[in-house]
Amino acid sequence: MIKNLRESKAKLSELVERASRGEDVLISVRGRIKARLTRAGSPSARSNAEWIRELKALQKKYTKRVRGRSETILAELREDRL
Repeated sequence: MIKNLRESKAKLSELVERASRGEDVLISVRGRIKARLTRAGSPSARSNAEWIRELKALQKKYTKRVRGRSETILAELREDRL
């Protein structure tokens, strides 16, 4: 189905519903196709697990581990300024 932008704005809810049922909705501007509404795919549990694993790896990589008492850390930071 092809709809122009003006008509798409007026009937967006209907077009989203049709796309969610599997129908591709093409939107044109001045006679040229500019966008497509399609059914959204649901993420798999595996892809979610991979994403979580990657996020934890990045967090571990970029988290600075600081050990010691706060007074010691502050003293070291002050020494760096001298």
